[in-house]
Amino acid sequence: MFGLRYLPGVTTLQLDAELCSGCGMCLNVCPHAVLASAGHGKVAITDRDACMECGACARNCSFGALSVQAGVGCAAAIIVGALRGTEPTCGCGDGEGMSCC
Repeated sequence: MFGLRYLPGVTTLQLDAELCSGCGMCLNVCPHAVLASAGHGKVAITDRDACMECGACARNCSFGALSVQAGVGCAAAIIVGALRGTEPTCGCGDGEGMSCC
């Protein structure tokens, strides 16, 4: 929507297409247009790295098709990196200093 990007590949946003009813509520509440209609009565994640993990989509999905750990991922990675004086890390690495961020 606005071209905003966070840390690539760290969002916790998940979509279970089997549970999606295609109601479109998530499309209405996502502030960054991360989701779009997939054309077959379902939605799809189309811009994962634009997700700011606000949780609006998951809170408004009556079918439990969307999940996101609001406030983790990029925000936590940036804060941890700033506090440690290191590169952003979300703690999802291999335990030896490697990060998936």
